[in-house]
Amino acid sequence: MRCEQQAAGAPVTDWLDRAAVGASVLCLIHCAGLPLLLAVLPSLSRLIAIPEDFHLWMLAFAIPTSAAALAAGRRSHGENEPLALGGLGLALMAAAALCFTGAAETATTIVGSLCLASAHIRNWRRRRRPHRHG
Repeated sequence: MRCEQQAAGAPVTDWLDRAAVGASVLCLIHCAGLPLLLAVLPSLSRLIAIPEDFHLWMLAFAIPTSAAALAAGRRSHGENEPLALGGLGLALMAAAALCFTGAAETATTIVGSLCLASAHIRNWRRRRRPHRHG
C-alpha cells in the first residue's frame, strides 16, 4: 500500500527526473542508433527527415527540465554531486549542439546524455533514500 501511496502522490520532481532520463535515452537512441540504422538501410534516410534544429529543440527541453529537477533534488537531499554531474552533461550537450559536427558532435552528445541521465538517476535515488539525522 505504501508504494501505491508514493506513486499516487509522486512529486513533480519525480516526474521531471523521469522525463529527463527518458529524454536522455531517446537522445542516445537518436545519436547512436539512428546513424547505424541509416548506414545499414540507406533508403530510410529519405523517409526520416530530421530538421537541423532538432538538437537545439532537445536542448531547450533538457535545460529547464533538468535544472528544475536537479535543483529541487539539491534542496531536498543537500548533495551537490547530481547537480554538478547534470551541469556537466548539459554543458557537453550544448557544446555538441552549438560547436561540433560529425563524429565529435555525436560522441560529445552521447557522453553528455549519459552524464545527464546518471545525474537524474542519482538525484532520484538520493531523494528516495531514508533521511538520516546526525
